[in-house]
Amino acid sequence: MTCRVRFSRNGGIHQIRGKSVVFELKDLEEAKALVREEVPPTPQYRWPALCAETGADVWLKHENHTPTGAFKVRGGLTFFDALARRGELPAGVITATRGNHGQSIPYAAARHGVPVTVLVPEGNSQEKNQAMVAWGAKLEVFGVDFDVAREEAERRSAQGDLLLVPSFHEDLVVGVATYCHELLTSVGSLNAVYVPIGMGSGVSAMIRTRDLLGLETEVVGVVSREADAIALSLEQGRIIQTNTAQTFADGMACRVPHPGAFEIICAGIARIVRVSDDEVAHAMRSIFAGTHNVAEGAGAAGYAALLRERERNRGRQVAAVVTGGNVDAEVFAAVLKGDTPRVDAGA
Repeated sequence: MTCRVRFSRNGGIHQIRGKSVVFELKDLEEAKALVREEVPPTPQYRWPALCAETGADVWLKHENHTPTGAFKVRGGLTFFDALARRGELPAGVITATRGNHGQSIPYAAARHGVPVTVLVPEGNSQEKNQAMVAWGAKLEVFGVDFDVAREEAERRSAQGDLLLVPSFHEDLVVGVATYCHELLTSVGSLNAVYVPIGMGSGVSAMIRTRDLLGLETEVVGVVSREADAIALSLEQGRIIQTNTAQTFADGMACRVPHPGAFEIICAGIARIVRVSDDEVAHAMRSIFAGTHNVAEGAGAAGYAALLRERERNRGRQVAAVVTGGNVDAEVFAAVLKGDTPRVDAGA
């Protein structure tokens, strides 16, 4: 299959240029030293209850154990460090998020005295919103979903003095890759690792780190059935935008793939697995029952995909990345009762 970095919407086709993320081991080592000043290495544990449920040797990488409760904090630290080293710290930044990226940016920006404006869509997680404000962000609600908020952040940056911090950028990805390095160097001979995909920083970091280490580990991407733009794009060999992304797993609720991430995914992914919201809710319950860890929807999606592929994985050593644990208490309570939260068409 040949993947072309092209964008299709409403029958029209437009060229989009995306920059590949290329970092070397020396860059990753430098990022590790920086990130560890704020974020100790997170654990990776083999959980017997999950092994029993899947028939595989299952490890979880616990990025729910970072200071912001998600892997994104690593990228924020390296992004602002790169700006500082280049002498390019701005008077302020703007970004869009569903919550975890939006916590990472003010967390890191505060260390450099840079104000942060964060745009979130209507109906966003109230507890993530509160956390972003607590980390120092100026929060604004804009648009019906993440991609509308993202487009508005891009517009304001282009017309004003605020630097745009995108969800996917090479200076973010090298920081994210520090968790990939921790996992891949701590657990030997992994046959596969399952990584949720939102805008693609996590899966791109995993692919690049795997390749730098010379490993044969399959990197399996995971998307929601309700937000499968990147899976459709991979299948059709060009970037495809969807009309909606109606999943309660908000970290995967993206309609427009990033061209740079798409290029890396095309080159290095083993496959992409679609999971339903019901499967994600089940995985959240299994992770809590088997490990007493809280995983948000996207954070449990990797394990949901692993369960979907249990026949493929029997007897193999596999890992799933718990990308975050930032789920609203009300939502998590409903999941633990056996319900699957639903997202209304207008939400």
